[in-house]
Amino acid sequence: MKVLVINGPNLNMLGKRPKEHYGSLTLYQINDLMVEEAGNDLELEFFQSNSEGDIVTEIQLAIGVFDAIIINPGAYTHTSVAIHDALEIYDGTKIEVHLSEVDNREDFRRVNFVRDVCDKTYAGKHEESYLDAIRYLKNIK
Repeated sequence: MKVLVINGPNLNMLGKRPKEHYGSLTLYQINDLMVEEAGNDLELEFFQSNSEGDIVTEIQLAIGVFDAIIINPGAYTHTSVAIHDALEIYDGTKIEVHLSEVDNREDFRRVNFVRDVCDKTYAGKHEESYLDAIRYLKNIK
């Protein structure tokens, strides 16, 4: 199973962001943990961008190439109809992940444009949210 892991804005700054919300690991460290968890069962490819349009394009390019997408849209979770629409078009498995518990944070973070077009959501467990997504995909493989 080929899996595209997409990370949105400011996730390249993990390790420098407030640890109570985002944990202490860098994005590269989280990616390494995901590869370790995936083992030989999943083939992972990673993409990070601070640009909404680049994320939309990457989702579109994944159609027919990847079996699943794991996406942490970052702040675009709360603002991007464009990412919602791209995910809606993508016909593989879609998993939304968040390091923090976005539903229990500031009011503006409670708006979520991607959840209803994803098959599963994992949030609030720092890097374990990503690892739960990997475990889920390994179980449905």
